[in-house]
Amino acid sequence: MEFSERIRRLRRAEYLTQAQLAEKIGLTMRGYQDMELGSLPRYENLLRIADYYDVSVDWLMGRTEKREVNR
Repeated sequence: MEFSERIRRLRRAEYLTQAQLAEKIGLTMRGYQDMELGSLPRYENLLRIADYYDVSVDWLMGRTEKREVNR
């Protein structure tokens, strides 16, 4: 599963619009929308999304199937 698909599923599971989520994590709606359409995130934005959902960056990027954050 790709990054864009993972963030779309996470957002929809919380019944949020793209605009609502973008506001919650401090992005523009267009910037967030671009990521759902396939653009890869900048490092800071990747961390914002991972922190918001409390999932690992590796899971978001499709490098593992383990969602848990290792702290």
